[in-house]
Amino acid sequence: MQREEKQLEAALEALLQRINDLKTSIRTLLFRLENEYASLSWPSVLDSYAVISGQMNTLLKVMKNDKTPLLRNLIVLPLVLSPDADEELKQATEGRVVAFSHDITPDFLRTKPDPDVEQRQNQFEHRAYQVPPETSQKQINAMNKVINHVLDQITHSREDWENEATVRAAAAQTCVIADTQALIAAVGLGKSLKTVPITAPVQPGPGRTQAGSAPGKTTSTIKTTIKAASQVHPYNR
Repeated sequence: MQREEKQLEAALEALLQRINDLKTSIRTLLFRLENEYASLSWPSVLDSYAVISGQMNTLLKVMKNDKTPLLRNLIVLPLVLSPDADEELKQATEGRVVAFSHDITPDFLRTKPDPDVEQRQNQFEHRAYQVPPETSQKQINAMNKVINHVLDQITHSREDWENEATVRAAAAQTCVIADTQALIAAVGLGKSLKTVPITAPVQPGPGRTQAGSAPGKTTSTIKTTIKAASQVHPYNR
């Protein structure tokens, strides 16, 4: 008896660990969908779904393991039903269940669907059984044809996206991004531009002359070089 109880405790602990991992992944995905929807990309969402799917498969493997007892053969009975708040229950359920009262106990310990849901499910199954096998097979074939067509379209679109991305990555870069950004900042905002002061030439006052100049004349500050007309131009033949 003790051995079976230890196996049950180990199996429940392993299941709780896998369930907590799954719950964390779902909570993270929901948080990103609600708060990061503007910058969230579809490949990232697919990665999150892949993680959740892998965790579900791991949970099913633990449940189907030979060391895991058949949980369907076990019975869960409430020891105490009370409308008063239970802090331990509140902490264990992360605030979802405050008290284990008579109102919520049937819902949490239910092993079958809700009676209304079960009745509707039986109606759907009854309607499905009334369809002739040939008609149902034709509908299945038509649905498979539509699904295959959609999958082909998605596959071709994905291949086109991947090829376009590969071509863009392989294209030679014709500019330096840093230099382009610096040029745009300089033209638009004047960033990194230096201010050079402009000084006017000093004109001599009355009665003051520069060395080598005649009185009453102003010496030009611009130097020019006049080449002789007889000099041969380098491009003349």
